[in-house]
Amino acid sequence: MSDETRGGDARKLTPRSATEALRPSAGPVPPRRSRGARNQIVVFFNFLFSAALVILLCAAAIVYWGKTEFEGPGPLTEQASLLVPRSSSLESIASNLERSGIISDARIFEYGVRFSGVAGQLKAGEYGFEPGSSMRDVMEKLQSGSSILYSVAIPEGWTIQQIYDRIGKEEVLTGALPAMVPEGTLRPDTYRVQRGMSRAELVAKMKAAQTELVEEIWARRDADLPVKDVGQFVALASIVEKETGRADERSRVASVFLNRLREGMRLQSDPTVIYGIWGGAGKPADEPIRQSHLKSNTPYNTYVIKGLPPGPIANPGRAALEAVANPSATDDVYFVADGTGGHVFSKTLDEHNANVRRYRQIERERNAAAAAADPNDPIVGE
Repeated sequence: MSDETRGGDARKLTPRSATEALRPSAGPVPPRRSRGARNQIVVFFNFLFSAALVILLCAAAIVYWGKTEFEGPGPLTEQASLLVPRSSSLESIASNLERSGIISDARIFEYGVRFSGVAGQLKAGEYGFEPGSSMRDVMEKLQSGSSILYSVAIPEGWTIQQIYDRIGKEEVLTGALPAMVPEGTLRPDTYRVQRGMSRAELVAKMKAAQTELVEEIWARRDADLPVKDVGQFVALASIVEKETGRADERSRVASVFLNRLREGMRLQSDPTVIYGIWGGAGKPADEPIRQSHLKSNTPYNTYVIKGLPPGPIANPGRAALEAVANPSATDDVYFVADGTGGHVFSKTLDEHNANVRRYRQIERERNAAAAAADPNDPIVGE
């Protein structure tokens, strides 16, 4: 660089006055942006805004359409049912619903359930759906768990074997039966079950129900009952259950057996003879009780043993348990069938024998009338 050039630059940098030294001159003015460049930026931002607006409008339209589909009437024209197995995923539930014609679109159902926040709350079971059910209706039903329930009726006085036979044949139940539980431990009742419930689960439910019932009634029994423990209590209730099916007689029948226990008399109950010989299967319908049966040497035969049998002979219901816990206050120690489904009670052996003769006369007259009506019918006697 020449001295002249350096001198010229020095003159340019040297302020011409004190004011200029304190307030330096502004730098060079930048070149002005062309109008075309400004227009390109505006167009770009307008495009972004328009695109976002279109996307929002499309999303809103899709949401509105999906909501309308989710809440509008469904394709069903008649009642239908669907089984939702346990551990089913939302995707499989939605797919099965669409395949069964209950909903129109599995994807909309999935999105609707997820958007509603109940994806993990759909319950297993068999459900019934009305014609026109919306996807929301379907979702709410599956969420509520209000599935179809089936009745499994277990009558009072059935044995464990009879109950197991009944449960084993029930088609709505699944799985194998558990090991045979002790006699008297299952509560007779009508149980409402879902399709797919396991047999073991139902047996456990019945057992828990009987335990709770027995403990409840045993806790408020008469203080002077001649039974030592819950086992004897249930055993006597099972005998009462098998002796009479009439509600108005149970407490009086119970009083007869309790009075006999107090006086050291044998109970002499025919149902105990039957259980000792045929067990839980029960006596064949065409097999009468014979004198030889009454002498059979089994631990349940109360014509032979003293006191109560070693365990229940059936599963007693609430009424029989209540009858033993709070029996009628009587001096009766005998009863015999009266020919009408009920019994005649007596305090002495003479009264009882007279009642027996009266009942046998009724039976003879009934058999004679039946023979006269149809002489080809055989008469089944003792």
